[in-house]
Amino acid sequence: MTIDFQDLSGTFSTFDVAISLALSFVLSTIIASVYRYTHKNVSYSQSFVQTLVLCGMIITVIMLVVGSNIARAFALVGALSVIRFRNAIKETRDVGFIFLVMAIGMTTGTRFYLLAIVATVVICLVLLMMYRFNWFKSDIQRQVVKVQVPPEREYVNLVEDVLIANCSDFELVSTESVRSGALNELYYTAQLKKDRKPADLIAALGEVNTGQRVTVLTGYDQTDI
Repeated sequence: MTIDFQDLSGTFSTFDVAISLALSFVLSTIIASVYRYTHKNVSYSQSFVQTLVLCGMIITVIMLVVGSNIARAFALVGALSVIRFRNAIKETRDVGFIFLVMAIGMTTGTRFYLLAIVATVVICLVLLMMYRFNWFKSDIQRQVVKVQVPPEREYVNLVEDVLIANCSDFELVSTESVRSGALNELYYTAQLKKDRKPADLIAALGEVNTGQRVTVLTGYDQTDI
């Protein structure tokens, strides 16, 4: 039986590999830098930013391997399908950056160099403009109110009376039993009146919930919970 080892790397030159990987690295680094600069929340992860650069370069290698061969493409899809990511994506914005570096990796791997450069520049400029001018910001700031009360209905009424006095709008999101049923934990979303502060709401709720725990989270649209 004759064993034939065939090197398929002749389908692309060494220059193709070098320029594709180098360009993918540069463009992915630019995207990662824009992500770091425009990141607002407290959950910044250095490993995630480094992964953006690696992802762009790895996709480039994959596209070089696949080329125009359909069989190789299906084989790679089957191989990559066994990968499972267990870390939850906290921001939908992060997903956009992942897709962006994947797209850049695909374009550099298929040697659409000009498209990769133009796409990176244009999309990064759009991201910087959205960050600089704070596009689509909502001027309405809502709070998440979490308050523990005894299970009797009268305490719920007292809490809601306080919310009516201090908030222009509120809504009960959920009720949960804690401490083996000794207390109920109420979750509300609320919008404070203009002349009220979170400390005022906490003090008012503390007077009607028998000294149990009160938590008010403000600006949760920009904070990880």
